[in-house]
Amino acid sequence: MDIKSVNHIAVICADYAASLHFYRDILGMEVLSEEYRAERRSMMTKLALNGSYLIELFTFPDSPKRCSYPEACGLRHRAVTVDRLEETRDELQRKGVACEPIRRGANGESCFFCSDPDGLPLEFVSVVEL
Repeated sequence: MDIKSVNHIAVICADYAASLHFYRDILGMEVLSEEYRAERRSMMTKLALNGSYLIELFTFPDSPKRCSYPEACGLRHRAVTVDRLEETRDELQRKGVACEPIRRGANGESCFFCSDPDGLPLEFVSVVEL
């Protein structure tokens, strides 16, 4: 097996406009394509981060709500790397995104979490030289 990298992450959202706003306008992802698939009554939007395809945002009619808290089995969260953790958290908070306090680990890694409009956790990580 020759796995090279993660190709993309698929997210099914309840409110397309709110989720598109979060990923595009708040997180700064670029819309690569938007497609309405009439046969599935579904939107499929591809988003990139720094030019790399990363997220597929979907809508489906009558999708059940996923449990994020308490944590359920399955995918726990997504994580992204940032250079300036405090500045990133402050910018998200200015944009109305609730963020957890920054945690510092013994290995030089620091992180905090926020959630997308559907309550899916997103971790922001900064690694510092020890």
